[in-house]
Amino acid sequence: MTTTQELTKNQSLVFNALARADGPLSAYTILDQLRGDGFRAPLQVYRALDKLLDYGMIHRLESINAFVACSHPHEHHHSHGMIAFAICDTCGQVTEFSDEIITGRVRDWTNSNGFKQSKTTIEIRGVCGNCASA
Repeated sequence: MTTTQELTKNQSLVFNALARADGPLSAYTILDQLRGDGFRAPLQVYRALDKLLDYGMIHRLESINAFVACSHPHEHHHSHGMIAFAICDTCGQVTEFSDEIITGRVRDWTNSNGFKQSKTTIEIRGVCGNCASA
């Protein structure tokens, strides 16, 4: 597991931007936030994001093309199995969770069908409890 002390300056800046964000951020939003820290090109952000993804410190939300800091970085390197996200379409809140029953069902299906999975992520889009009750 990589710690924030082992990250490059750019990786640390990108990770910290995601860690303090109220919701998911696009690469271009990160770039805009870090221009004062010397970021000039999207490639700088994408390189840092790629490494942080490799380290299991952040996640990419495919459906909205954005990134979030991992809620459980110390348990990570995918030790908690399949990762799922509930994404609120109203406020943008993202909740990361893992469920052993769903993970087991996916594993059973892939094994019985000879499918070799490389990554499994579920994204649930809808309205969070706070927005639904407002």
